[in-house]
Amino acid sequence: MTAHGFRSTASTLLNECGKWNPDAIERALSHAEKNQIRAAYHRSIYWTERVEMAQWWSDYLDRLRSGGEIGSMNRPML
Repeated sequence: MTAHGFRSTASTLLNECGKWNPDAIERALSHAEKNQIRAAYHRSIYWTERVEMAQWWSDYLDRLRSGGEIGSMNRPML
């Protein structure tokens, strides 16, 4: 497993769960804005959603570590 492999896994699971804007996922994974001028001045894009997504991802990993089901991504978090 490589760092890029972990990013790929996260991208797949976050997109498949249907809770997050695909552009917010890309920004969270450090995929840069293609327009360099916009990227230089607009660093906070999707910030609130990215923070919520990071917490959701952390909760999901904690649930897996404690024996939770892998296939429960689409169900609401308890």
